[in-house]
Amino acid sequence: MAAVAPRHAPRAWLIVADDLTGAADTGIAFARRGLATVVTWRDGDTWGDATAGHGIGDVPVIAVDTDSRRLPAAAAAARQSAALAAHRTQGRIVYKKIDSTLRGQPAAETAALLADLRRHDHRTIAFVAPAFPATGRTTEAGRVLVNGQRLEDTPIFARDHSYDTGALPEVLKTAGLESGVVPLDQLRRGAGVVRGIVENAMAEGCDAVVCDAATPEDLLVAAEAVLPLADRMLFVGTGGLASALARRVAPAEPPPPALPPVTGPVLVLVGSVAEASRAAADALAASGRVTPVQVPEAVLRAAPGADTAGRELTAKIGAALGDGHVLVVTEFGPGSDLAAGGAVAARLADLVGPATAHLGGLVATGGDTVCALLGRIGVTGIRLVDEVEPGVPLGVTVGALALPIATKAGGFGTDATLLHCLDRLTTTSPASEKA
Repeated sequence: MAAVAPRHAPRAWLIVADDLTGAADTGIAFARRGLATVVTWRDGDTWGDATAGHGIGDVPVIAVDTDSRRLPAAAAAARQSAALAAHRTQGRIVYKKIDSTLRGQPAAETAALLADLRRHDHRTIAFVAPAFPATGRTTEAGRVLVNGQRLEDTPIFARDHSYDTGALPEVLKTAGLESGVVPLDQLRRGAGVVRGIVENAMAEGCDAVVCDAATPEDLLVAAEAVLPLADRMLFVGTGGLASALARRVAPAEPPPPALPPVTGPVLVLVGSVAEASRAAADALAASGRVTPVQVPEAVLRAAPGADTAGRELTAKIGAALGDGHVLVVTEFGPGSDLAAGGAVAARLADLVGPATAHLGGLVATGGDTVCALLGRIGVTGIRLVDEVEPGVPLGVTVGALALPIATKAGGFGTDATLLHCLDRLTTTSPASEKA
């Protein structure tokens, strides 16, 4: 299906996400269409300044990580509202990025942003389409599926979930949002039918419309339907809907800008416990192209700066980077207590950060992990450039260092994803592979 940009298509967007990898894998959809895109994030009680060099109004797409996934509903919602207030300008369309498996507080955060937008336009409605078919996430009968399986029946849900169901209308109702559904059979009747359903929902005062989608083509139909209503929309979704919207807004896909050369070793940091990330780390370690270093759980739980084991681990990582590319993996497994994930990510950053002085490139999984390490080494943002594979964006860091970086959400990818990331960073690089 050819992507045709609607007349007067919006070209300025604000993406509000609850973690860093999500902000990046949504923003990259626009970057690949030639729209300059910068990811920034919350730094303590302030916001990162990654857009300062461009002038915030000159960057067509700003993706903001509020670092709110592990917060209670009210605190997460407040963070999202603060990001909207800090970054929204006149004419900038708002896209609320949610986790494709509904982790975090997507309902409360959506409700907060919807209320904020309605203070300026009472007609605003949330268009909720979390499907990301390229990564196995689909929506049918208003319910989230993972590789065809109900979300509630997956290991992802067993490990981490905020709601008792993957049925989106029920999830939204927990935050007081009343919603309807665009079922798959109606979606496939065409964009006009979908637009009519959404306009009727607006007229009836509905808070949200959940849209089914099982293929990228379904999302293109959805995007075609709702883009003409963009000034009355709060778009809510993942990289899937973002990709469809970007294709409609900017149909051409220009060649990506060149990355700076990787002139030093690449660090691959795996902090996620998701099965996909662990399998990819095992495959990378087995390739012989990296030195694997495991970070014991006991070291991660120890008080910062108070343990000999931590200092020895930092020295070990530094020495390994002196010889070539390094894979750092946390010892956490599916049975580990992840309640203190943010604190553990900060501890991991403290252990790894001092060893990165001569780093040439970075590959990292898990939003907490990525954000903590980048903050530790003085990075304030990421200018997105391209995509290694669906859900795995590639960019250049902004701030104290300009490093090529690939980021990956924990649950995305295949066994070969981390190998693909290393290949992409080193293919045209003068840096030599580890013998």
